[in-house]
Amino acid sequence: MAVAQAFRSDWGRVVGYLIRVTGNWDLAEDCAQDAFARALERWPRDGIPTSPLAWLKTTARHRALDRLRRAAVGDTKLKELAMTAFSDEVDESGDSGVDDDRLRLMFTCCHPALSPEAQVALTLRTLAGLTTSEIARAFLVAPETMAKRLVRAKGKIQEAGIPYRVPPAHQLGDRLAAVLVVIYALFNEGYSATTGDELIRQGLCAEAIRLARVLAELMPDEPEALGLLSLMLLHDARRGARIDGAGELMTLEEQDRALWHRSTIDEGCAVLDRAIRLRRRGPYQLQAAIAACHATAATAADTDWGQIVALYDRLSELVPTPVVALNRAVAVAMADGPQAGLSLVEELERDGALAGYHLLAATRADLLRRLGRSRDAAVAYRQALELVGTDAERRYLVRRLSELAGGG
Repeated sequence: MAVAQAFRSDWGRVVGYLIRVTGNWDLAEDCAQDAFARALERWPRDGIPTSPLAWLKTTARHRALDRLRRAAVGDTKLKELAMTAFSDEVDESGDSGVDDDRLRLMFTCCHPALSPEAQVALTLRTLAGLTTSEIARAFLVAPETMAKRLVRAKGKIQEAGIPYRVPPAHQLGDRLAAVLVVIYALFNEGYSATTGDELIRQGLCAEAIRLARVLAELMPDEPEALGLLSLMLLHDARRGARIDGAGELMTLEEQDRALWHRSTIDEGCAVLDRAIRLRRRGPYQLQAAIAACHATAATAADTDWGQIVALYDRLSELVPTPVVALNRAVAVAMADGPQAGLSLVEELERDGALAGYHLLAATRADLLRRLGRSRDAAVAYRQALELVGTDAERRYLVRRLSELAGGG
């Protein structure tokens, strides 16, 4: 559907434009939503505009102008809106070198006055149009908790008078870490959607990679910017094999590797080599190295799991999170046997940090299945089914349960 496609590609552009013009985050989101709602009404009847983005910007701007007039905000904002009435594009890159509208918005959201969690959540909401529930699942918190964080972040911007502008070039590095987190979170939501009937949202993946390319060009001496680009390319190269012709989820060892995009793998490895030559290792480079181990193995049996465990050991030192620990447990299971991995998974369960995370239960179920403990595996698969968000993952878990019941 044209409106849905426009939402995926243009939401961030429309909202960023309105924030720049009005200075009001809530007004920008509300008017952008109104513009897309009006598109749903008019485009099927009148036809798709020649430039959907220009139509959406104009419609949203008129809506904002109407609301500002009714609220009697003052002549200043009205003049700003009038000045942009015949030009949607305004060069505001200044001395930052950032000439991409959505990347400018990203650096602006990632203001150091906000907490790192608020920076990432606000950018995902504003730039990508992700729902509060989707962002909450990315942070492993309740939607109500995330909603409060978003309200506080917007309030902090208003109360502290944080300007909507790009920092000068010498300050961009201070916000790089948060920007990288945002781009990767955007990619992850596209690569493994948290909810819905689509496991893969290709538009989000493509946008995250596009932004990472712009960032790598802007900051070519930042190895972690290159590392993130490499990581996403290596993951994205396998995208076509993750779902089979019937729409069923294929695990890494089940995937048809002939469907992997070799040119993308080659590019990802080349970008990783560039990052490594800068001699400042970081988490994204380590994750990219792990992805490269998978992507360059001719078959699943050829995977160097010992090397992957060693990389996870180093990653755990830099990023000691429970999700990294869970991924390391999987690697240990493949290198040293399922019982070794299961012991680590059970430690994570006792810790409780991943309570409610469906992949913890699914991983435990898979390891129990490999150990021949079918009854315990079935219980764990059912636990994962209660927590999973996407239809493709749900069907995969049901398939595994059916195999256990049938002795497969």
